[in-house]
Amino acid sequence: MVDTIRRAKRITLAELNDRWQNTVLSEGQPLSRSTFNRHRAAIEEIFDIVIGCDSDNCYFIEDNDLLRNDTVQQWMLSTLTVSNIVSEARSLNSRILLENIPTEGEILRQVVEAMKRSVNVKISYRKYGSSEHSEFVVEPYCIKLFRRRWYLLCHNAKRFMVLSFDRMIELEMTEEEFAVDKKFDAEAYFAEYFGVMIDDRIPLQRILLRAYGNERFAMKFLPIHNSQKIVEEAEDHIDYEIKIRPTGDFWAHLLSRGRWLKVVEPEEIAEEVERLHEEAIG
Repeated sequence: MVDTIRRAKRITLAELNDRWQNTVLSEGQPLSRSTFNRHRAAIEEIFDIVIGCDSDNCYFIEDNDLLRNDTVQQWMLSTLTVSNIVSEARSLNSRILLENIPTEGEILRQVVEAMKRSVNVKISYRKYGSSEHSEFVVEPYCIKLFRRRWYLLCHNAKRFMVLSFDRMIELEMTEEEFAVDKKFDAEAYFAEYFGVMIDDRIPLQRILLRAYGNERFAMKFLPIHNSQKIVEEAEDHIDYEIKIRPTGDFWAHLLSRGRWLKVVEPEEIAEEVERLHEEAIG
């Protein structure tokens, strides 16, 4: 319903009902006003998305900013929309290939519950390449999904750290409460980084990237960072500027794009990318 109203911008209940009955989800049953109102109330409760009605009895999404690409509402809506599309195409199941994203469902549920209750969690954690595990008692601050993996930004007595859900052997909630720093902004915390690797010892830098081939358009429609902007468009390339602290996951992305993405500035980063490519083939 949210997706249909958003795409239509303004839609009457009769028009919404017509589109509803054209889906397998309706099972041929019309969408009554009472059912619509129940769904409308549930959407507001679950997604915090308000469906308004204007003087022409047309329905619309009141705050479209909630559905920008980097919000929880948009992520949930996109997930459900894809699920609905696939459900409506059961006959094509063998021809729709999906990528597996580990959900870590029980751990995710416990972390969210701990965040809601503002209580510490005790985590048994094993790093990659290690046979030993460590135990942390931490304050769960933020959850981030990056490159098909879930991460927890947490805080202990000394520092912030990022832990991967798939390396958590066990997690349990404690009864020890904590107070989230009122000045903390999760989006701002990661704003100067490419992904989930954090190192404030690395200076913030302006990086000029030159994209060739299809990478020109991939970056235009799927920006690699919120600071990204186009500096110049030429016949065979597009120059993009980003401002980040280059950490390991950023280097990995540059290497993965091969000859289609070149670092123009600064020179020291271009030289480091060249060194890493040479190391990879050596």
